[in-house]
Amino acid sequence: MASINAKTYESSPSTRVAFLGLGVMGFPMAGHLAKAGHQVTVYNRSAAKAQAWVAEFGGKSADTPKAAAQDADIVFCCVGNDQDLASVVLGDNGAFAGMKKGGLFVDHTTASAKIARELAAQAQKHGLTFLDAPVSGGQAGAVNGLLTVMVGGDQARFDQAKPVAMAFSRAFTRIGESGAGQLAKMVNQICIAGLVQGLSEGIAFGQKAGIDMKLVLEVIGKGAAQSWQMDNRGTTMVDDKFDFGFAVDWMRKDLGLCLEESKTNGAKLPVTALVDQFYADVQSMGGGRWDTSSLIKRLNK
Repeated sequence: MASINAKTYESSPSTRVAFLGLGVMGFPMAGHLAKAGHQVTVYNRSAAKAQAWVAEFGGKSADTPKAAAQDADIVFCCVGNDQDLASVVLGDNGAFAGMKKGGLFVDHTTASAKIARELAAQAQKHGLTFLDAPVSGGQAGAVNGLLTVMVGGDQARFDQAKPVAMAFSRAFTRIGESGAGQLAKMVNQICIAGLVQGLSEGIAFGQKAGIDMKLVLEVIGKGAAQSWQMDNRGTTMVDDKFDFGFAVDWMRKDLGLCLEESKTNGAKLPVTALVDQFYADVQSMGGGRWDTSSLIKRLNK
C-alpha cells in the first residue's frame, strides 16, 4: 500500500535533496519530494526504514547524515527532539560536516527556539544556512502533502526552499528570523491543547446528559463551536477510538517546550500547564501512544 496519497505537484526544477529522519512524518514527506521529481537521498537511524523508502520511491539511501548531505542543494530533516536534531546535524558524521558551501538545511522537527538559533549560528560558521520550519497537520497532512509549515530564518533562502517544500505543503510561510518558526509552532500547540480539553469536556458532559452526541456535534459544528478538532476527532472521541493521529507522548514533549519558553518570555500559560498535567494522567493510564483527543478518556474513567 502506498504511503502517500495522490497530489498534484506544481512544476519546479529538479533539485538534489537529502531527507534525514523517516518517521511517520518524514517518510511520506520525503516521498512527496521524490514524486515531485526531485533527486532524493534519505537517511534514517534504522537502515531498514531507509531501504523500505528506497524500495517504494526510488532515490538513494546513505549510512550517515554526512553522506546523505554531501551532494544536496537542500537538506530536509524531521526527527524527534532537540537531542535527535543535534545528533544528525553536528559532529564528524553530521549533516553540516558533509554539506557543500552555500548549502541550505531546512529543519521540520518540532524543537526549541533555543536550538534553532544555536544551529543557525553554527550553520553560518560553516558557510551554510539553517531554517527552522516545524509543521502542523499531523500524519494525515504529511501523507496527503498538505502540511502547514512555519519558518524562521533568512528571507532569500526561504524563497529558495519554498518551491521545493511545497511538494509536501499546502502553506509554507516565513514568520520571522531564526527561532520564529518554532515559536509559531508553540502558539499552535498552546491553542490546540485548550481546544481539545474543551471539546473533551463538552462531549463528556453531553454523554452524561444522555443526548445523542454525534447529532449534537453535527449541529454545533455548523456554528461558532466549529473547529478542525471537532470536525476530525469529535465522532471518534464519541466512539472511544484513539489509534491514529498525533500521540500524547509527542504532545507532552511539545507542551514542555511551550512551558519552558514561557519561563524566558514571561508569558502566563495556566490552561496549557493544566492540560499538560491532564495528558500526564493519560500517559499513566497507558495512553502515551493514543491520539491527543484521548483527553476525554480521563473524564470518562
